[in-house]
Amino acid sequence: MNIDNLVQNITPELFERLQYGAATGKWPDGTPLSDEQKQQTVQLVMLYQAKVAQSNEQFTIGANGEMIQKTKAQLQKEFKSDNEIARFSENDL
Repeated sequence: MNIDNLVQNITPELFERLQYGAATGKWPDGTPLSDEQKQQTVQLVMLYQAKVAQSNEQFTIGANGEMIQKTKAQLQKEFKSDNEIARFSENDL
């Protein structure tokens, strides 16, 4: 099977399972991944992020195949933009 076809046929649910396996080293049911499965799972997650998800989130793989890394200023700007519910300081308590 062609790797592009494989990645294109990964469902969002399967991607979540692969992400979980890559992050924890085990499947959601608790079964541990072998070393080979870990390597393949990480590769599939990275390919999916680059070719299908095309996310702009920190530490994901962009369409160009490189990891997305943002500066502290960029992250602060993203977190402050319209997502702020309330702001408190130590003196407010």
